[in-house]
Amino acid sequence: MRYPATRNKTIATDNTSMIMSQIPKIEYATASREIQAAHDEEVRVRGRMTNMKRTLLHSPVAHRIYAEWFTLRAELASIPDRPIWIFSHSISKAARSKIAVGFFRRALINAGFNPDAMVLSEEEAILDRFGNAIVANSNAIPAEIWTSLKERYDDKTLVDLVAFAGIMLATATFNNVVEVDFDPELEPFMVTPGSAP
Repeated sequence: MRYPATRNKTIATDNTSMIMSQIPKIEYATASREIQAAHDEEVRVRGRMTNMKRTLLHSPVAHRIYAEWFTLRAELASIPDRPIWIFSHSISKAARSKIAVGFFRRALINAGFNPDAMVLSEEEAILDRFGNAIVANSNAIPAEIWTSLKERYDDKTLVDLVAFAGIMLATATFNNVVEVDFDPELEPFMVTPGSAP
């Protein structure tokens, strides 16, 4: 369904309502060849197309820059998925980005973990605190967090980790500012497994 061009308007649908995105998603059929090519490559590489990506694709350059999240994740291959997901989730939650939170809740739940009842490892606890501290005040990361990070990671890993956090926060900010439409497939993951809706 394509909504009218009017922005910042609440659309009623049966018993629910949603806020329209401030910037519409691309229309593949009428998009430029450059945008279609970027879209097709994203689907080929990642296997899915989210509402954020469909919005970013108005600018293939912007889309490519945000996709560097995956490049930095690859550089951080020495850190397992779960600690990275927890780090990303902490940034997303502190930034109050529902879409980003939903993405990492889905990752954790699909891997068999309950995001609301996790016992964190020492590494995960450090990254969780670091993510929250970055969003709370990037000018005042507690010294003890830096001490713990430096004991665990070398300088390159620390650079990649901070750069990764920057893109993660940028992703959350884009979703928040643009009010990107929430991806319906994330909805089931916003509720604690086994709890009442």
